[in-house]
Amino acid sequence: MRRLIKKQGDVKISEEAAEEMRRAVGEAAQRLAEAAVENARKDNRKTVLERDIRAARLREKERE
Repeated sequence: MRRLIKKQGDVKISEEAAEEMRRAVGEAAQRLAEAAVENARKDNRKTVLERDIRAARLREKERE
């Protein structure tokens, strides 16, 4: 997570900030995974495909 933040500029990152970033990314990934699995199940598949992830990402963007 520190590398992701550092890529945005030459800054220092506190341990607390890095941990908060891990939590935020984890929560976003969880929502994305749930939506992708839902997409696969709607198509009666047990395999999550790239298109499921893409559809889940688009749905998340629309909610913003």
